[in-house]
Amino acid sequence: MVGAGADRTKPLPRGGPVVILVRPQLAVNIGMCARAMANFGLSELRLVNPRGGWPRTGEHRESAYSAAAGAADVLDAARFFESLETAVADLNAVYATTARERGQLKPVLTPSAAMAATAAAASEKRGVLFGPERTGLDSDEVAIADAIVTYPANPSYASLNLAQAVLICGYEWFKSACGDAPPPAKVPRASSPPAKREMLLAFFDYLETKLDENGFFRPPTKKPGMRRNLRNIFHRMGLTQQDVRTLWGAVVRLAEGPRYEVATRKRKGVPRSGAQKRLSGKPESL
Repeated sequence: MVGAGADRTKPLPRGGPVVILVRPQLAVNIGMCARAMANFGLSELRLVNPRGGWPRTGEHRESAYSAAAGAADVLDAARFFESLETAVADLNAVYATTARERGQLKPVLTPSAAMAATAAAASEKRGVLFGPERTGLDSDEVAIADAIVTYPANPSYASLNLAQAVLICGYEWFKSACGDAPPPAKVPRASSPPAKREMLLAFFDYLETKLDENGFFRPPTKKPGMRRNLRNIFHRMGLTQQDVRTLWGAVVRLAEGPRYEVATRKRKGVPRSGAQKRLSGKPESL
């Protein structure tokens, strides 16, 4: 299943930190993490002793792949490890995500700082450890890491869903590696040139005339200042020619009232034949 916003014609970005899920408890959470990774171009998933077993086979496959929502390529490429030490053996640097520093005197970074450093060290292979959903990483697992990643969150409820934690790291890495400019519009808007001063002044004259006729400029002594304020509102908008035409048409309708269709005179012609009457759906007269 591919959700709205997915475009399979676009090349899939690859790279970013390795995501290492340590003793994940639910296959559905593994699938949701894969989806979060795919959202932001993270391509390498490693699993250390998942409690529910390997989600690509058996009873857990359906829940994992359904939760991945189209990110099956991430799950298909995921690797299984029996120990954390072997899972991180080829990495140059490792971050451990935890809400508690554990008294290990390690650097404590936000996801934005850690992922910015990861994006800057493109020649190195780095990974991020995520612990079990219920307990998180234990102290020995945190000890393997070079630094700790802690999420700024509500201190009275700082526990994040596993996939949420993966998604935030993915977002911060993607922003640092690829920029945070919004994607271009798929359908370019038809451009309209900026309105010329002559067009704007003619619109102002019409608008102010109609406002004056309806008693807007009261008291009369304030009319000059009110006119300037009104014109400056439109000047700040940077109106295009199409903008002015649209606004002018709206003011015309407000000033002149609804537009009524002119009734046309019915055409007098030769009486229709029986076949024509049958085609029109009207019964023939006897």
